Amino acid sequence: MAVFSSLADKLQETFKKLTGKGRLTEADINEAMRTVRMALLEADVSYKVVKDFVARVKERSLGAEILESLTPGQQVVKIVQEELTALMGSENAGINMAPKPPTVIMMAGLQGSGKTTSVAKIANIYKKKHRRPLLVAADIYRPAAIKQLQVLGEQTGIPVFSLGDQVSPVEIAKQAVAHAKANSNDMVLIDTAGRLHIDEALMQELKDIKAAVEPNEILLVVDAMAGQDAVKVAEAFNAQLEIDGLVLTKMDGDTRGGAALSAKAVTGKPIKFVGMGEKLDAMEPFYPDRMASRILGMGDVLTLIEKAQATIDEQHAKELEQKMKSATYTLDDFLDQMGEIRKMGDMKEMLGMIPGLGKKLKDVEIDERELGKVEAIVLSMTPKERQNPGIINASRKQRIAKGSGVQVMQVNRLLKQFDEMKKLMKRFSDNGMLKGDRVHKPRGKKGKKSKGGGKTHRPGMNNMLSRFFGQ
Repeated sequence: MAVFSSLADKLQETFKKLTGKGRLTEADINEAMRTVRMALLEADVSYKVVKDFVARVKERSLGAEILESLTPGQQVVKIVQEELTALMGSENAGINMAPKPPTVIMMAGLQGSGKTTSVAKIANIYKKKHRRPLLVAADIYRPAAIKQLQVLGEQTGIPVFSLGDQVSPVEIAKQAVAHAKANSNDMVLIDTAGRLHIDEALMQELKDIKAAVEPNEILLVVDAMAGQDAVKVAEAFNAQLEIDGLVLTKMDGDTRGGAALSAKAVTGKPIKFVGMGEKLDAMEPFYPDRMASRILGMGDVLTLIEKAQATIDEQHAKELEQKMKSATYTLDDFLDQMGEIRKMGDMKEMLGMIPGLGKKLKDVEIDERELGKVEAIVLSMTPKERQNPGIINASRKQRIAKGSGVQVMQVNRLLKQFDEMKKLMKRFSDNGMLKGDRVHKPRGKKGKKSKGGGKTHRPGMNNMLSRFFGQ
């Protein structure tokens, strides 16, 4: 599910009406602002935040000079995007790294907010950046909390420091920092205890840990689906601990998730990370401008590029590009490429980051299991068949279909689309349109753009998969 999908749908529908008009009246602005106000309130953004937000947008929309390059409706959308960005913090606020390692991060939050998982996810982000994080199991009260962190440590390949559940959390934290210094761990992430509610014992323990290890960062993990309770929790923790930032979990949910938009405005503390799913790589640094673009249906190309860069091996990508140019791209290469794309995360979420596609994909269900079928078909082929699909006759197709648990027509469809894709790559290569990372626009005679506006075509897996799913 797309982030803030209900809110995004309502806002996008409102602004679609505005951008379709040649000129706007004050009545048009007032009507749009009424819709925006209701959409934000229904998403559980706090009343005061909504009131101030709408007032700022309305004032700017009525008083702003319309840029020559934009229609009045587009100008209003631009103002809303800027105000949404400001509401959520204006710019990305990263971790305050210690001048001398290790950087100590203390994670706090109520039980059930996703704190333990978030500790591992954030550590995993920095491990991929060649840091050496250490996870610290300082929650000695919740049954299986220590074991959960150890399992997450095994899954991410990050060491976990634990002294069991009979040593005080303060002592565990102190010894963990000493252990990190002795073992060259440059980051320490402490998983502290949570409660189902805020109480004096919880707060005092957190204060004691803070005093003992003097963390560089105190991050509060908040369940974005908790509605206004999430904001109240953030206020209470900030008053007691003076937190440095927020981690919002379950942002891939919907309905009341808009309360997250209030968190920064109410606490004055930046949102530093957002959890977008259950997988260990489903945690992102928070960029207010990118989130505003997602909400308004403008896509998020920068995050998509970063996910690709973090997932796809650059040298391997160059090798695939050369194979595309020389028409030696095989089904083995296709399988490798699909595996790398799947590592990037949910396919619908990835495609939704491309400007203009989010709305179109709203009612389209992309079943990840279908990707598994594609893999099964290719893996049911012999190495020789994957290298040269032209040898696959009727009897081979039947064997492949049986081995992959699909119908023969699905094998035929995949082979046909792969053949079309190779021909498209060959044509692009022959015309000199594949160059570097870009596919150049085709041109007709005398250097003129071809009919159809000279659209940029991108051959490859995305086109092939979209056809496979019937898009």
